[in-house]
Amino acid sequence: MALRPGLVLSISRLQVVLCFLSLAYAQTSVTSNATAGKRHSEEYCAMYGICGKRSDGKYLNCPFGSPSVKPDDLLSSKVQSLCPTITGNVCCTETQFDTLRSQVQQAIPFLVGCPACLRNFLNLFCELTCSPSQSLFINVTSVAKVNNNLTVDGIDFYITDAYGEGLYDSCKDVKFGTMNSRAMEFIGAGAKNFKEWFTFIGRQAPSNVPGSPYAIRFSSSVTESSAMKPMNVSTYSCGDNSLGCSCGDCPSSTVCSNTVSPVSRKGGSCSVRIGSVKAKCIDLAVAILYIVLVSVFFGWGLFHRTRKANPASVTKPWWTVMDDSEVHSVNREKNENPPMQVFEDAPHIRNSVQLSIVQGYMSKFFRRYGTWVARNPIIVLCSSLALVLLLCLGLIRFKVETRPEKLWVGPGSKAAEEKNFFDSHLAPFYRIEQLILATIPEVKHGSSPSIVTEDNIKLLFEIQKKVDGIKANYSGSVISLADICMKPMDKDCATQSVLQYFKMNPANYDDYGGVEHLKYCFEHYSSADKCMSAFKGPLDPSTALGGFSGKNYSEATAFLVTYPVNNAISKEENETERAVAWEKAFIKLAKDELLQMVQSRNLTLSFSSESSVEEELKRESSADAITILISYLVMFAYISLTLGDSPRLSSFYISSKVLLGLSGVVLVMLSVLGSVGFFSVIGVKSTLIIMEVIPFLVLAVGVDNMCILVNAVKRQSLELPLEGRISNALVEVGPSITLASLSEVLAFAVGSFIPMPACRVFSMFAALAVLLDFLLQVTAFVALIVFDFRRTEDKRVDCFPCMKISSYTNSDKGIRIFLLVFHFQEIHAPILSLWGVKIAVICVFVAFALASIALCTRIQPGLEQKIVLPRDSYLQGYFNNVSEYLRIGPPLYFVVKNYNYSVYVCIVLLYAYELSFCMHVLIVLLFPQIARASLTPESSYIAKPAASWLDDFLVWISPEAFGCCRKFTNGAYCPPDDQPPCCSSSDGSCSLGGVCKDCTTCFRHSDLRNGRPSTTQFEEKLPWFLSALPSSDCAKGGHGAYTSSVEFKGNGSDIIPASSFRTYHTPLNKQVDYVNSMRAARELSSRLSDSLKIEIFPYSVFYMFFEQYLDIWRTALINLSIAIGQLFFHSTEQKDTITCSLWSSSIILLVLAMIVVDLMGVMAILNIQLNAVSVVNLVMAVGISVEFCVHMTHAFSVSTGDKDQRTKEALATMGASVFSGITLTKLVGVIVLCFSRTEVFVVYYFQMYLALVLLGFLHGLVFLPVVLSMFGPPSRRVLIEQRQDRAPVPPQL
Repeated sequence: MALRPGLVLSISRLQVVLCFLSLAYAQTSVTSNATAGKRHSEEYCAMYGICGKRSDGKYLNCPFGSPSVKPDDLLSSKVQSLCPTITGNVCCTETQFDTLRSQVQQAIPFLVGCPACLRNFLNLFCELTCSPSQSLFINVTSVAKVNNNLTVDGIDFYITDAYGEGLYDSCKDVKFGTMNSRAMEFIGAGAKNFKEWFTFIGRQAPSNVPGSPYAIRFSSSVTESSAMKPMNVSTYSCGDNSLGCSCGDCPSSTVCSNTVSPVSRKGGSCSVRIGSVKAKCIDLAVAILYIVLVSVFFGWGLFHRTRKANPASVTKPWWTVMDDSEVHSVNREKNENPPMQVFEDAPHIRNSVQLSIVQGYMSKFFRRYGTWVARNPIIVLCSSLALVLLLCLGLIRFKVETRPEKLWVGPGSKAAEEKNFFDSHLAPFYRIEQLILATIPEVKHGSSPSIVTEDNIKLLFEIQKKVDGIKANYSGSVISLADICMKPMDKDCATQSVLQYFKMNPANYDDYGGVEHLKYCFEHYSSADKCMSAFKGPLDPSTALGGFSGKNYSEATAFLVTYPVNNAISKEENETERAVAWEKAFIKLAKDELLQMVQSRNLTLSFSSESSVEEELKRESSADAITILISYLVMFAYISLTLGDSPRLSSFYISSKVLLGLSGVVLVMLSVLGSVGFFSVIGVKSTLIIMEVIPFLVLAVGVDNMCILVNAVKRQSLELPLEGRISNALVEVGPSITLASLSEVLAFAVGSFIPMPACRVFSMFAALAVLLDFLLQVTAFVALIVFDFRRTEDKRVDCFPCMKISSYTNSDKGIRIFLLVFHFQEIHAPILSLWGVKIAVICVFVAFALASIALCTRIQPGLEQKIVLPRDSYLQGYFNNVSEYLRIGPPLYFVVKNYNYSVYVCIVLLYAYELSFCMHVLIVLLFPQIARASLTPESSYIAKPAASWLDDFLVWISPEAFGCCRKFTNGAYCPPDDQPPCCSSSDGSCSLGGVCKDCTTCFRHSDLRNGRPSTTQFEEKLPWFLSALPSSDCAKGGHGAYTSSVEFKGNGSDIIPASSFRTYHTPLNKQVDYVNSMRAARELSSRLSDSLKIEIFPYSVFYMFFEQYLDIWRTALINLSIAIGQLFFHSTEQKDTITCSLWSSSIILLVLAMIVVDLMGVMAILNIQLNAVSVVNLVMAVGISVEFCVHMTHAFSVSTGDKDQRTKEALATMGASVFSGITLTKLVGVIVLCFSRTEVFVVYYFQMYLALVLLGFLHGLVFLPVVLSMFGPPSRRVLIEQRQDRAPVPPQL
C-alpha cells in the first residue's frame, strides 16, 4: 500500500496552470488606441486588456482587438528567455508576461524532465498570450457583462492537428516521479489523445474550481472567408537529441535505443487441441504413456500365461529352482511349527534363512540382547529412563519462537540480507495498522451497495475519534497515535483515509460540501487545495477505498483506513515496544467497541496490526489443548485394546494390556520431551507445531513397533521360556523394526536441510524424538513386556499387579489365530492371487500414479497466512477482506548499491550544441525499464513507473525551475517564496519584496557541465534537496518523499552507498501472485544489474517470506531424492546377496515413489499448496511408508513356496500386524487432528497424513503383494543339512 506521499502541493493549481492562458488572456495589456472590433490579420491581437474579475479572483479579458506592440529591450529579453518563437512585436505587456512566467513556474516540475515536451507546452501558451499574430488563430465567440464591462466568455482557438499530435506525443509518456504516475494524469486528466487533452483544458470552470474562467473551443478547421489560419508552430519530438528527454519520459529517445528490452513472461502452459477438447501436453503425454505401459503389460501377461500353459517348453530360471523342488517338504515342516520360529533343538535337515553379514550380526545381537533383557529388565528399564530423564532436564531452558520472520525465513536468506541492508542503510519499512469497513451484500441483487454515504462518513469520524483517543501504557508513559505515527512533514500523521479530504476534521465536513466534496476529490485529489491531506500531500483514492472497478471510486464498497507507524530495526528497541503497546490497545478497542459500532450500522469490520500475527500465533499454543488431550486418550484406549488378547469376560482383567499401553504412551511422551530438552539445552527454540504435532507423529510411529513387538512375542510357542520367546521375537522383527525406524529418522533428518527455520527445527526435533522412541522401545518397552508377561503368567490383575487371581487358567496353546489373520490368509490373499485381480490392481494403481504425475503440475507454491492461524482468529476475516477489497499492491523498491553519480551515458553528435546529451546511467537505463515493465502489469506485476529522487533532484536544481533551488546572496539555501522566512507563517502573507527578494537560482546554464551538475555541485546541493519542503511554488522538494530514499554521507566520494526508487506491485490476491511478482522483479533487477554493471535488487516487505517458494520444487525434489536414495542404500545393505538386495530394494523403491507421487496428486486434488510444511510431510511420508513395505517384503523374502504361496504366507504373517499395528494406529492418531481449531493442522497434518495412511495401506497390502506375486525376488529360505555333532550354524531366523 502506498504511504510515502509525493507531497506535491503545487498539484492543487494544476488546472489553473493549464488554464493560465485564461489569466494571460485576462491580463493581455492595457487599453490600446486601436479601433475596437474584429480583425484577423498579422500583427494584430484578438484580446487585449483586462476588463473584469470573477468572484473567485480570476481575471477576464476584454473582447476587443488591437495592433501588436513593440516591447522595450527588457521585456523583449524576458519574452525571448521563455518564448523563443516570439520575436519583434508582442500582444502582452511586462505585467502580463510576469504573470505568465509565474504560472508557468508551477507547470515546470511536471514537464521539465522532458525538455521537448516543456518547450512545446510553453510554446502553446506563449503564442496564445504574446504572439503578435494572435488574431489569426484566436476568435472571441461570446462575451459576458461583469461590473458593467464586457468580458470574454468564450473563444475559439485554432490549432493544426499536427501541432496537437506533436504536443501530445512529446508529453504522453512524461512521468511525475514524486507521485509515481504519468504527468498526463495531472495536466490532462489522463487524456488518451490531444483532442481529449484540449477538451480538458478548455472546460469553463465553475466558481472556486480550478480551470478556465471561460470556455475555450479548440479546432483545426477554419473557413477561407474568415482570413484566419490555425496556429502551427514547430513542435519538438521527445526523441529530438537537441532537447534530450530521459528514457523514462520518452521511450523513443535515441539514448534509449541500446537499453535492455524487457523480457515478457508468457503465461499459460503447453496445450493440445483434439477436436473440441483442449488438453495439456503433460496430460496427453501421460495418457499415451499409460496406454503403452498397459499394452506392454497385457502383452507380457499373455506371453507369460502361454508359456505357463506349455511347461515342457519352459526353461526354468536359476533363481526359481529351489521354489518348486523343495516346496512340499518345506511346507510340511512349516505347518508343523510356528512361522519364522527358531528352536535350539533343530532337526538334522531344516529350512533356514541365509543372512547377510549385517543381518547376521543384527540377529546375533538381538538374540543375545533379548535374552539379557529378559533376565535383567529392571537394569534396562532404569538405565534407559535415567538417560531420557537427564535429557528432559533441558526443559528448564525451554523457549517458544513465535516471531514470523524467525519461523519462516532462513538466516542465509538472500531476501533477509536485502531487508537488513534496506533497514540499516535507508529506513525500516513502516508498521501497518489497518481497519476495513465494508457494506454487506444485498439479498436481492447479491451486490454490495456503495459505502460512500453521509452516515458512513460520519461513522468513520466517530471511529477516528476513538482511535485518536487511544492511550496505551508503556513503562509508565502514555502512548498515543501521534507519538508513534509516521509524519512525512514532521507535523501530521500520514493516515490513509478518505477523511483526509476533510483535513481529518469533522468540522470541515459540512463546510466543504459533504459527500459531494468527497466525490469531487476522488476526481481531483491532486489538483484541488481543499482535497489536499492534513499532512500536505495528495491522497490517492485507491489507497483509502476498496471494492470498486476501474476508477469508479464512488461505487466503492469499503473504506480502508491505514495508520503507518514508525518502525525500528531491532525488535527490542523502545520505539518498537512503544508501538506494540499501542497496537495491543488498538486491537482491544476494535474488538470491544468498534466492532459493535460498525455492526449496528449493518456494516462489517476487519482489523489488523503489525503485531497481530505474532500475537495470534502465541494464542494458538493453547487453542488445541483439549484436542491434544482427547487424542492421547483415544490413542491410549486403542493401544490397550490392540496389545491385549481376545477380550473374554472371565480373563480380561488378566490378559488385558492397559498398563503396558499406558507405559508405552508415557515412553512416547518421554522421547518427545527428551528431544525438546536436548535442543533447548543447545539454544534451539521450539515452535508451536513441535508442541502439538510431534507427539501425534511419534505416538503414531511408536505404536506400530509396540504392536509388532507384542504380537511377535505372542506368536512364540508357550513351551519356550519367556527369555526364549523375547529373544526369538527380537530376532524375528528386530531387523525390520530397526530398518523402518532408522529410515524414519533419516527421512526426518533430511528435512533439516530445508531452509525454512520452522520446518528445519521441526524435522530436527522429530528425528531425535523418533530415534529416542525407537531406543526406548527396544530397551524400556521390551523390559515392560517382560514384566507384563510375568504378571500374566503369575495370574496378576492388569493395572493392579499386587492382586493375584488363583482361579485364572490360560487356555491359549500355541499361536492364536485372530480374525484379522484369518481374513488376510483365507480371504484377502486368495482374492489377490486371481490373475484378473492382479491385472486390475496393476492397471488401477499405475493409472492413479500417472494421473498424479499430471496433477503435480497443478500444485501451487505458497502458504496462506490464514491457514496458520486459529479458525476463530479475527485475522481470518481481515485476510479475506484484503484479497477482496484492495486495489493496489505492496510498495516495491528498486535499491541501487554504491551508485557513482559522476558517471554519465553520453551520445556524441556532430551537430550537438548548447544542450547536452549526457545523462545519468540510472535515468538512461533503470527508470525506462521500470516504466516499460509497468505497461505490462499482467506479467511484470509492476503497477506504476518508479518515483525517482534523481530525476526530481535534477529538475529541482535546473535553472528552469527557478522557484526551487535558490540561494541567498551569502550562498545559503533560500526556500521558495511561499515558505518561511520568505512567507510569514503567522498571517500567511507573502510578498516579493520580503527577505527573499534577492534570492537567485542556484545555477545558471553556464554553471552546469553539459546540462548536469558536477560532482561537487551534486554533493553540495543534494542535502538541500532532501531537506527542502515541497510547496506550491516548488513541488519537487525532496523532504518527506525522499528523506529515506538516499543514504548520502557527503565525504567527498562520488559514491552513494544506497538509494531506492519506489513503485508498486499490482494487487496480489493469491500466494502464486506473490511468488511470481517477486520472481519477475528479481529477473528485471538481474538484467538491469548486468546491463548497468551496478548491483540492483528489488525489495518489498513480503519478499523474505516468499523467497523459499522461488525454488520450492527444486528443494522438494532434492530432499525426496535424498530420502529415497538413503532408504534404497540402507535397505540394500540389509538384504542378502547383491541380486536379491537390489531386487527387493527396487520394489520397495518403486512402491515408495508411487506413494509419494500419489500423495502429491491428492495434494493437487485437495488444493494443498507446496511449501516447507508440505515438503517436510512428503519427506516424512517416505519414512512412514517404509513401514507399510519393509515388513511385507521381509516376510515374503523369508517364506517358501512359489510366489503366490509366499505372498499368502507373508500376508498371513505380517498382514494383520501391518493393518492393526500400523494402519489403524496411525488412523486413530491422525483422525483426531481433524477437530483442531487451527487450519494448518487440518490441512497439512490431518488431510495429508490421512491420505498417506490410506495410500500406504493400499500400496502395502494390495499393490505390493500383487507386485511380489508377479515380480518378487527368490526366497532366501533354503534347506540345510546339519549333523548332530556339528557346531551350530550362524544366527538364523
